[in-house]
Amino acid sequence: MPTSVRERLAESRRAFAAVFTNPGLRRVELSWAGTVCAYWIFIVTLSLYAYARGGAGAVGLVWLLRTLPSVVAAPVGAVLGDRYPRERVLLGINLARSATIGAAAAAAFSGAPAGIVYALGALMGLLQSTFRPTQAALLPQLARTPEELTAANLVLTTVEGVGIFVGPAIGGLLLAATGTDVVFAGTAGVFLAAAFLLLGIRGAPTGAGTTARAGFLRAALAGYGTVIRDARLRLVIGLYGAQTLVAGALNVLLVVAALQLLDLGKAGIGYLNSAVGVGGLLGGFAALALVGRTRLASDFGLGLVVLGVPIALMGVFPHTAVALVLLAVVGVGTTIVDVAGVTLLQREVRDEVLTRVMGVVQSVFVGTLGLGAVLAPALISWLGVRGALIATGAVLPALAVVAWRPLRRVDAPPTAPARNLALLSSIPIFRPLPPAMLEQLAAAAVPVHVRPGEPVVRQGERGDRFYVVASGELDVEVDGRGGEPLRAGDAFGEIALLRDAPRTATVRARTEAGLLALDRDEFLAAVTGNAESSAAARAVAAARLSALRPSIASV
Repeated sequence: MPTSVRERLAESRRAFAAVFTNPGLRRVELSWAGTVCAYWIFIVTLSLYAYARGGAGAVGLVWLLRTLPSVVAAPVGAVLGDRYPRERVLLGINLARSATIGAAAAAAFSGAPAGIVYALGALMGLLQSTFRPTQAALLPQLARTPEELTAANLVLTTVEGVGIFVGPAIGGLLLAATGTDVVFAGTAGVFLAAAFLLLGIRGAPTGAGTTARAGFLRAALAGYGTVIRDARLRLVIGLYGAQTLVAGALNVLLVVAALQLLDLGKAGIGYLNSAVGVGGLLGGFAALALVGRTRLASDFGLGLVVLGVPIALMGVFPHTAVALVLLAVVGVGTTIVDVAGVTLLQREVRDEVLTRVMGVVQSVFVGTLGLGAVLAPALISWLGVRGALIATGAVLPALAVVAWRPLRRVDAPPTAPARNLALLSSIPIFRPLPPAMLEQLAAAAVPVHVRPGEPVVRQGERGDRFYVVASGELDVEVDGRGGEPLRAGDAFGEIALLRDAPRTATVRARTEAGLLALDRDEFLAAVTGNAESSAAARAVAAARLSALRPSIASV
């Protein structure tokens, strides 16, 4: 094995292990394991409850009520994750889910009208649509390195894959031994335990203050606005939507393929879906290669190809053994797409709107999943089962080819942000910030060139920027008296921004100098929302004031 490959695998293993040594991430992962299993136990139980009271039509109604409102509700509910501490939002959602399922248990036990249980199932869907975006937005705040963030997403995806297997199996066993009311009650207990696991997490949403000042409707639409304005986000989310569209169609195609194309009978539906699940677990090992990768957009595109080609080949080679292998490859591709896509979005989107952007993703996910299930029967009617498989599978590779150059551009940011990141990471104020936030600040920093004698800021004027010295030297003057000069690696301008006060000094270039400038809103959103960073910033400001003007240092 080449040394570079061994080193990458070793790095991946270290990042993967670090997820479980990070207390916050460990609690999120354990809580997620419980909620995924409990959620699927609930879904199985609710489906059986509906079938016993209204047949297949009632089951379809329950699924519609559970998913359709989420298309609209996900971006709106995601406002909570950008307005309040995300770990508290997750805690509240799990408590609400426990109460909701407890109410369903009481309704089932007392023989209440089935519509009450169906409505509670719809509420569970709404809570789920808010939970996932908030959890995705919390991870960048807890991860200590970009590699750890990728590994954390991989663990979440793997846990979900296992939960999709284990949850329904446990639900089936419990239903065989007890009744729906008892299983509902037990599931409520699991959600309650998952909620308590989140109590030990400490983190604060960096954009909470800004979001709280905005009107609710404006805040709710901010996720859509962010996506609309950013071509890179439109590209990734659009391709993500295409992937879930294909996944929705595949859910239907596997049923028809098992019964008509492969003649496997009803049991074959389970076999084919299980093959995808097994592939998803195997995909976890393949996705280890993504840890530490900077070209996640290219990996995302390759994952689309790996996902789509086997579906098309199923239509070309309609044999059971071949289909099982091909569907396992589909599972591998799905895991790669999920890990690369989510991590890419977490690193590209500003933290202050990250939950709402992930809410848009959740809305697209649910909507296109349903749309794919609706389109699949039409494709089968028009092209036959084999033709529908070929057409469905060809969509993603074709889109990946068309989008390949734009994806490569996402992977090739200008060199300046990399230099900016190294410089900003050396500033004490920014050291406590999560890696994703540092990357966003580095991308937002504006280079400023000043000539000898040129003032950068003047004493008494309003402060609108924070500056970091990249090169050269600058003089500091307070009331006409000189102070300690500033050199590469120093920073200034935080006092006026933190205290909303006039500039306390004039800073003038002694030599030609290069600076990085951060606008007021970006600096405050990053620093004041993180407790450690805020404390560091205020300590720096107090120390500088003490040196410049001892009499006002404590003001």
